[in-house]
Amino acid sequence: MGEISGTNAAPSGDPSSRLAKVGVWTWCSAQVPLVAERVVGVVGGGIVGLAVARELTRALPGARVVVFEKESEVARHQSSHNSGVVHAGIYYPPGSVKARLCTRGRALMEDYLAEHELPYRRCGKLVVAMDQSELARLGELERRAGENGVPGLRRVTGAGICEIEPYAVGLAALHSPATGITDFGAVAERLAQDVRAAGGAVLLEHPVVAIRSTPGGVEVATPAARHRLDRLVVCAGLQADRVSRLADALAAPQIVPFRGEYVTVAPAKQELVRGMIYPVPDPRYPFLGVHFTRRVSGELEVGPNAILALAREGYSWAQVRWGDLGELAAYPGFWRMARRHWRTGVGELRGSLSPAAYMAFASQYVPSITAADVTRGRSGVRAQAVDRDGSLVDDFRIHTHDGITTVRNAPSPAATASLAIAEHVVDAMRAG
Repeated sequence: MGEISGTNAAPSGDPSSRLAKVGVWTWCSAQVPLVAERVVGVVGGGIVGLAVARELTRALPGARVVVFEKESEVARHQSSHNSGVVHAGIYYPPGSVKARLCTRGRALMEDYLAEHELPYRRCGKLVVAMDQSELARLGELERRAGENGVPGLRRVTGAGICEIEPYAVGLAALHSPATGITDFGAVAERLAQDVRAAGGAVLLEHPVVAIRSTPGGVEVATPAARHRLDRLVVCAGLQADRVSRLADALAAPQIVPFRGEYVTVAPAKQELVRGMIYPVPDPRYPFLGVHFTRRVSGELEVGPNAILALAREGYSWAQVRWGDLGELAAYPGFWRMARRHWRTGVGELRGSLSPAAYMAFASQYVPSITAADVTRGRSGVRAQAVDRDGSLVDDFRIHTHDGITTVRNAPSPAATASLAIAEHVVDAMRAG
């Protein structure tokens, strides 16, 4: 979603989009034309929003579906700035929404990729324990994976690790042959084609600046028009909290943006890793740790780390938005999170500034690949919801009320689970 200062700002260059505050609602002036349509709207043209829009065209064949996207193309942010991993469901607590939708979503995604001949490779993944201290956590992952129905999962020891990844080292590992890799940006573009082919619309450069419930429906304002809808779904990614607040004024959770940086392995060393090699994650964080990932393009990457981004869409240290930082500084949950995890943050910062420090951890798993073998690569920004008490929200948060469904937290594995999330959202809309 678009640039929204605080919770209720609109672009200031167009006089017709000036806002007048009415109670908790912010609404466009009478100069803006009213577009009267009986439609279901979706805010956000990333992979989750487009998957929801596609599912709506399938579940409600008589309705017109309209996607509002602030950018000039779909999938500009998280959907095209991720590792591309199609997760098998190893990590997520059994019974959680994440676990259920990841399992269902992986199957749906594999079918969708095959149907549309999109790039996909089941290259498999190793989750490696380096020493005795990590074996208990590896055992917990194995238990979770078993309850989540991860296909083909098996535990291997040192010799077994080398059979799968000859240049990797470790004490023990879980091997997930069902983990794959794709291009989620390409998937999102295909979903947008599906929406259009079904008679829906994907409105680019249409930032939503106001939302309000009305008798029998919802009204959404963009700088150019007001749209009267039957129902609305907010899937705004990095702007999810801000856009959702336009509808319900809830202050928490708030999105804290974490930038993930990757390095690219030199061509001479790329064949040293066949698939993916992951560390055993720290259960205190919803991040999976720096890992080796084989891309569908053939490149080998290492990453991502997780450092505080200086803007909601800040892909480098040079991209700073003082309004975004000011909003973080005013949120009590941010400071509680920072006090709890500052030591980890310092370590992540050190790795961001020093390739040697970055690779010191990753090289433990593949000693033949060092800082001398990598160059700085791309980066992405993860929308991580943080509650007011400072806790990092782990599970998906999806709520429906008064004709509006909000997806407030959809981090990894949301891309893998996107088609299942879409089913879940449509079911929630029917029930609500």
